[in-house]
Amino acid sequence: MELIIFFAIGALAGFAAGLFGVGGGTIIVPLLYVVFTQMGYDPEIIMHMALGTSLATIIVTSISSLMAHHKNGAVIWPVFKNLTPGMALGSFLGAGIAGLLSGAHLQLIIGVFVIWVAYTMFMGAKKVIDQNKVLPSTTKQVVAGTGIGVASAIFGIGGGSLTVPYLNHYGVVMQNAVGTSAACGLPIAIAGALGFMFFGMKEQITGPNTIGFVHIYAFLGISIMSFFTAKLGAKTAHALSPAVLKKYFAVLLLIVGCFFIFKGLH
Repeated sequence: MELIIFFAIGALAGFAAGLFGVGGGTIIVPLLYVVFTQMGYDPEIIMHMALGTSLATIIVTSISSLMAHHKNGAVIWPVFKNLTPGMALGSFLGAGIAGLLSGAHLQLIIGVFVIWVAYTMFMGAKKVIDQNKVLPSTTKQVVAGTGIGVASAIFGIGGGSLTVPYLNHYGVVMQNAVGTSAACGLPIAIAGALGFMFFGMKEQITGPNTIGFVHIYAFLGISIMSFFTAKLGAKTAHALSPAVLKKYFAVLLLIVGCFFIFKGLH
């Protein structure tokens, strides 16, 4: 029964990721929070498990996304090479920071973040990109990558919501920013998932079917289904009005963000 629920979450998350162009983490984390709560896990570690498991599933979906963007020549590999060391280190450290935070604090942080994502989606965030700008030095890119990695682990996401605006700011056109961000999601997800496993095992308070803060059945069920349904979501997006869909989804995210803030405050 549990596996069926995780398959359903994966199907929904993958479809939404393809349809709305957002990482599955913003959908997977709140759904896993509800499911793990119903399964009776310790309330103090439920958010940590939702984040760790979400990052583990992003490993699979980011491989699929990376291959598709590379095929279209949209990945700027030199930038990927500069950002990756910081992102991997930052994501692992971010998992450690998340492990130190209480469940309530994580709920508040993620609630605010999800509302910010909802706001940017609803407004469209279609700024004119200044293509005369150039990317900063390699050292500055490594530092930026570290910051993105830390935040991505704490939010349980692949980092696209942060990497794309960063690259846009320095004149990278949207197609290449999205493609490079998709590639960067892989080291973030691997390092973050390993971090949540490592720090979770140190805590020694997780339940059955887990490695640290990563739930094995949830990882398998969500990964398998989202890999297939993401493509279906992307195809559907071309048949519908993406602008209207994103506004509806932004409202849904706003509700999710408010829910987490309410839970965190109580």
